[in-house]
Amino acid sequence: MTSVPYSLTHAARHQARPVATACALLFFAAAHAQAQTPQAPAAPGSAASAAATDAKTDAQLGTVVITGIRQSLDTSLNLKRQQRGVVDGIVAEDIGKFPDTNLAESMQRISGVSIDRSMGEGSRVTVRGVGPDFNLVLLNGRQMPASSIEATSASNSRAFDFANLASESVSALEVYKTSRASTPTGGIGATINIKTARPLDTKRTVASIGLKAVHDEGNSRLPDTIKGSSVTPEVSGIYSTTFGDGRFGLALSGSFQRRDAGYNSAGVPGGWLPIKGDEVTYGSIPLPGQPGADRITNRPGPNDVYSIPQNVNYNMNGVRRERTNGQITFQFAPTRDLTTTLDYTASQNKVHTRRNDMSAWFSFGPSSSSWTNGPVAAPLTYTELIAGGNADVAMAGSDFATKNTNKSLGFNVDWKASNRLRFEFDAHHSTAESGADSPWGSNNVIGTASFNRGQTTVDFSQDLPILIMPTTQRDATQQQVTGSSFRNSYMKSQVDQQQVRGSWTIDDDSKLDFGVGLSKVRNRSAYSFVQLDNWGGTENGWLNYPDSVWIPQDLRNFFGKINGVNDPRLFTQFFTFDFGKIRQLASDSWGDPSKYLATDTFSTDRRTTEKSTSLYGEYTRDWELGVPMSATVGMRYERTKVDSSALVPIATGISWGSNNELTVLKGAPGFTALSGKYSYWLPSIDWQADLTDKVKLRASYGTSIGRPGWDAIQGGQTLNDLARLSGGTGAQGNPSLKPLKAKNIDFSLEYYYAKSSYVAAGVFRKNISNYIGSTLETASPFGLHTPVGGKYYNEAASTGGCGTDITCIRDYILNRYNGQPGVTKTGDSNGHALGTITGQADDPVATFQITTPANTQSNSLKGIELNVQHAFGNSGFGVAANYTKVSSGLKYDNMSFTQQYALVGLSDSANLVGFYEDAKFSVRVAYNWRDKFLAAVNDGNPLGRSAPIFTEPYSQVDVSVGYNFTEKLSMQAEVINLGDSILRQHGRTEQEVYAVTQTGRRYMLGLRYKF
Repeated sequence: MTSVPYSLTHAARHQARPVATACALLFFAAAHAQAQTPQAPAAPGSAASAAATDAKTDAQLGTVVITGIRQSLDTSLNLKRQQRGVVDGIVAEDIGKFPDTNLAESMQRISGVSIDRSMGEGSRVTVRGVGPDFNLVLLNGRQMPASSIEATSASNSRAFDFANLASESVSALEVYKTSRASTPTGGIGATINIKTARPLDTKRTVASIGLKAVHDEGNSRLPDTIKGSSVTPEVSGIYSTTFGDGRFGLALSGSFQRRDAGYNSAGVPGGWLPIKGDEVTYGSIPLPGQPGADRITNRPGPNDVYSIPQNVNYNMNGVRRERTNGQITFQFAPTRDLTTTLDYTASQNKVHTRRNDMSAWFSFGPSSSSWTNGPVAAPLTYTELIAGGNADVAMAGSDFATKNTNKSLGFNVDWKASNRLRFEFDAHHSTAESGADSPWGSNNVIGTASFNRGQTTVDFSQDLPILIMPTTQRDATQQQVTGSSFRNSYMKSQVDQQQVRGSWTIDDDSKLDFGVGLSKVRNRSAYSFVQLDNWGGTENGWLNYPDSVWIPQDLRNFFGKINGVNDPRLFTQFFTFDFGKIRQLASDSWGDPSKYLATDTFSTDRRTTEKSTSLYGEYTRDWELGVPMSATVGMRYERTKVDSSALVPIATGISWGSNNELTVLKGAPGFTALSGKYSYWLPSIDWQADLTDKVKLRASYGTSIGRPGWDAIQGGQTLNDLARLSGGTGAQGNPSLKPLKAKNIDFSLEYYYAKSSYVAAGVFRKNISNYIGSTLETASPFGLHTPVGGKYYNEAASTGGCGTDITCIRDYILNRYNGQPGVTKTGDSNGHALGTITGQADDPVATFQITTPANTQSNSLKGIELNVQHAFGNSGFGVAANYTKVSSGLKYDNMSFTQQYALVGLSDSANLVGFYEDAKFSVRVAYNWRDKFLAAVNDGNPLGRSAPIFTEPYSQVDVSVGYNFTEKLSMQAEVINLGDSILRQHGRTEQEVYAVTQTGRRYMLGLRYKF
């Protein structure tokens, strides 16, 4: 639905409002306050705002009762119409009945808001082209911490994950798209306020309980080894009451959701190696005149760009999500002029993931390939000519669990000092913590393989990459465990915030809002891993595993929806296995269980503290100049000090353990610390005019800032653990970075032509400076020596006759120099030597590409928003639609390999919602569309070069049907993703598939009873 903001009652009571510019002014106002006059809107989440409105408005608001879809749309319309600036939102249709089951999926109905999906659910939001890290999330007006973890690194993100919160306890979401002095800083795209019910606002006893059964279609498309329950439960309840002559209020709410879901994905998760047409480097195809050039069809030209796949992978994922939310709110109003509120909110989201996959990795030996025309040449087919048929068909498994916990304890005092003066004090302590919920770590993988792969081809001309291996057969007798990695990622963020806000009504037409605030944000991001790099297998490794543990599978059973799955050339034979059983067998084989467990001894540990002081004031005045007008002029001062330390792993050497992977060896780590600071004056102005009683014109200007990611301001330098033949990669933080600064301009025209109906058009522009990109510097930290290009390497290439054949070079060194310094042969497998080769003092010093954040760019984005909402009289039918178009000069350049400053997440979007509602039935059909957008500027390719990930256009239809058996008992049925939409991502061209993912439909049937 378009612009589905909060109710009129809460709109007038909780609008954004400023705090004192100076204590002297505050006391002066107290001494001279006179008769009561209407108050301007209060800050998001402000408890003071209820009494800040005049008696007439209070009388009006008391008549609003939220009863369903139509009333929800009516209150959204009223909020949009009455607010200063551009504000949209979503309101609960009834207590405990939010429009969607996921907060992010609800927010995508708002114009300008797009979502990222994770594991089949909405997760993070992009607003007006600004990504999740630069949208600030509040809970009842308080800045919320955010935590998340990554699979193979420490988390860098400030983005709030809406998947952690159930929707049943939420009353409304408010999205402030224009900046204002009274709003906490951090949101360039928007400030999003999550609101929960306050009992003294409701002023009545409300109680309800809901039960729901959920079936996720993706779960039925999984192998039995990772499949969950067919139907899972959800239960929620809320109780709110007042007592003691309305002076006391108590509200309790809670929910528990368990969902067994699944998704299957295929693509090139190892990344695409971008190469210039005339370049000779790791992975490049032969130049004209070189051996093998005749095997290249339509070879890219010398000035073209082409990309080579690192691997091709097919994976099946079973996910069990257990989400528990709860809140308790206690209010005490000893007098009409004083209200205190104490509330505690907690949520826990436990996610257990089990995964099986099959993949083929390329070593970039002799190959053949075919290409489209340039200048960006797309691969149609890529073939590696593997002699002897002894490469590996990799079949891996994972079983890991994570836990995300959010807690917030807050206290608020709202005091009406006089008819003209109000004060509010608000303080809270909030934490967000994410980490492993399993001794096996937050992410892991055990690799297995059969070493019987010969010539391997991938056809990229269809949606699904087609892996072709005509001579390979599935053989349980040859299956063995190879490498493994058990990872532990951890993040904790904490916010301690105190705010004093005030409002002084100067006269009937003007008022002053003011305030001061203190906040301390502490963040810790950490990561560790235990890894065995014997990806090439171990000597006689298959003897340790009985054939019965390998379960034969057919790939087509899991990718039936994706175009290309029925290609007869597709290789479909692979094995799955029980992760716990294989882990135990592998552990017994090594005789050391610690090799297959995660460790809490972190190798990466970043700790940052941001202390901020803020002061702001806003002056609002109403007047007439032909038509009624009003304006709010504000200024906010923000000063922040950053202290950051990082545990820096001290690199000691480089070991060559497999054909295309080298390991950076590390010794004892130590902490290093850096600091920085910045301050800003942030002006804002909102102007509006009622051109007629139905037409409103708005204009807004404001300056906002968005703070850098945690990795960007870390206090040390890190080297990535894996390197390639061409070198390694690393990162350096910069706590002195300035935040992004945006100058925001908005104009909108709104026409409220009938009851529950309006059309609106808006234009906006954001001029962004201090854009945070990266500089890529070539360096040789720690003076590490690499065996690649060393004495033994060069001897093997020339005297040994190996040329550029990496397998031959490794075999030569391991067989000829075993026992010499740095050379250790551990055995043989399939005719090839196993072992490690470590760089020595006479070997070359390795080079690393070090990525360092910098304030490097300034650019702009602009867009338009169109909204329409129409109710067809009293028929019960209605429609709501919106469309947002955005553009920016921060675009990705496909011809460049250097660090890009493109704007991630920028995309057009649209919504169309149709509904019908009467006393018994309610039906809603919602269509959501998001155009192609840049999801990332680096795909993790081995060359460390900039390589984009684009998410292709995606649309989804959701349907809900409700029926009221009685005034107290109702039923709700929902289907999410009715069309079983497929999500696809690619690189520079559509053929460079990064991932194509199917999740399936989600069915829900629930009952709710109101007491």
